[in-house]
Amino acid sequence: MPQLVAPTVSLRGSWLEAQAEWEPGAHMDGAGLRSGDDVRTESGFATWVDRLQAAGPAAPDRETPTTYWWVADGDTYLGAVELRHHLDAFLLDAGGHVGYSVRPSARRRGVATWALGAALDEAESRGMRRVLVTCAARNTGSARAIERNGGVLEDVRRTATGRVRRYWVERGPL
Repeated sequence: MPQLVAPTVSLRGSWLEAQAEWEPGAHMDGAGLRSGDDVRTESGFATWVDRLQAAGPAAPDRETPTTYWWVADGDTYLGAVELRHHLDAFLLDAGGHVGYSVRPSARRRGVATWALGAALDEAESRGMRRVLVTCAARNTGSARAIERNGGVLEDVRRTATGRVRRYWVERGPL
């Protein structure tokens, strides 16, 4: 049974196994990886995890406060989810409030649908009633996960990241 957990060094081995499943250079949405992050060493991984844990809504150095979770089943890392608490111009156009990814070996099992739903529950608990979720226009699996969670397609547009499907999810009283 998957759970949202705070990023933790205890999942380093499983996280590295998951990363090895991705194509070289692939972007892992929701992971919070930056180009300079050294996740191969124990100390670099710990530094990255510390940054993710400190990036929440009260983080003073972030333009867009973000909460990160990992999707885990016991000691197995399945994916990542991030909840951006505000939308800047880029996020409104292309990125949305929620970013997520599922390791390739865990796809087509409902993990993305579950993880997005859990992130939307977290957003609602923080008072976010209307949440923008986007995906690449050709990512039909992600589009299905968003639609299964109540996403209503606003448009498909060309953005700095390519063609993007933009969905709004409304939860709770407005």
